[in-house]
Amino acid sequence: MRKIIGALNMTIDGICNHTAGIPDEAIHEHYTELLHQGDAILYGRKTYELMTYWQTILENPSEEKSMNEFALAIDTIPKIVFSNTLKEINWKSASLAQNNLKEEVVALKNQSGKAIFVGSRSLIIALLQLNLIDEIQLCIHPMVEGKGLSLFEDIRERMVFNLVKHKTFTNEAIILYYQPKKQ
Repeated sequence: MRKIIGALNMTIDGICNHTAGIPDEAIHEHYTELLHQGDAILYGRKTYELMTYWQTILENPSEEKSMNEFALAIDTIPKIVFSNTLKEINWKSASLAQNNLKEEVVALKNQSGKAIFVGSRSLIIALLQLNLIDEIQLCIHPMVEGKGLSLFEDIRERMVFNLVKHKTFTNEAIILYYQPKKQ
């Protein structure tokens, strides 16, 4: 049985979007390694469209080696996109989900293999509410964004988590690894 792992960047004021944060070489290297440990990543339409940015890095490499390696890792890992509006996907390693979120994730979870990552705020919230998340990895950047979407603003019921480990980066960002407590 595979683990379903939600992994997101956020600021200390709880804002999560892929343009907030202070990415550096160590964070890019961390996420490159993480992607090598998984079999797929799940995205909603908005996050998928944001992540297509990395295709431009493949076409026009950065001077930063860690960004180029992350671009290659994100390009290589299979992506499953949940969207009610997209009719086609223009990324060779991406496909549209064939089932609803619950059916798709339960089927993926019941297969053997490596972890499945969830990289979209909306999908993490939905999967938490369905009790299908095994772990949440929150990379908290030492900054206040001041505007944007809060990761948990749509959660209306109490959820309790166990901190299982953490990792601190030289830029003072920290990743907290949480597992939901079984209630």
